[in-house]
Amino acid sequence: MATPSWIQSFLSPSKNWFAAQHMKAVSKRLRKYGLRYDDLHDPMEDLDIKVALDRLPRAVVDARTQRLKRAMDLSMKHEYLPEHLQALQTPFRSYLQDMLAFVKRENAEREALGALPLYQRTLP
Repeated sequence: MATPSWIQSFLSPSKNWFAAQHMKAVSKRLRKYGLRYDDLHDPMEDLDIKVALDRLPRAVVDARTQRLKRAMDLSMKHEYLPEHLQALQTPFRSYLQDMLAFVKRENAEREALGALPLYQRTLP
């Protein structure tokens, strides 16, 4: 289901000041812990995300795991990354969205053809 263009323009940070401010705040918060926006997706919540993570190269998944571990460690210590490391972070550089879109297209095609799902699509 496609989103109407007026909604997309309303949510676009380049066209809406409030969206830009929200994106700036989220970026600042993610930089403090050294995370990327795609790291916030939980594979236990959505099985498509789990499948997409399984299909990514091992190095990408390992880097994600290390970022999550570092963020948890910093949070437990009530600390943030040093300023010089925060400046190097790229919170909105995506590594998961392309594969996730591919998995969702595959599932939609499989459903349109009436084929059985490859895996049980219920959450534990």
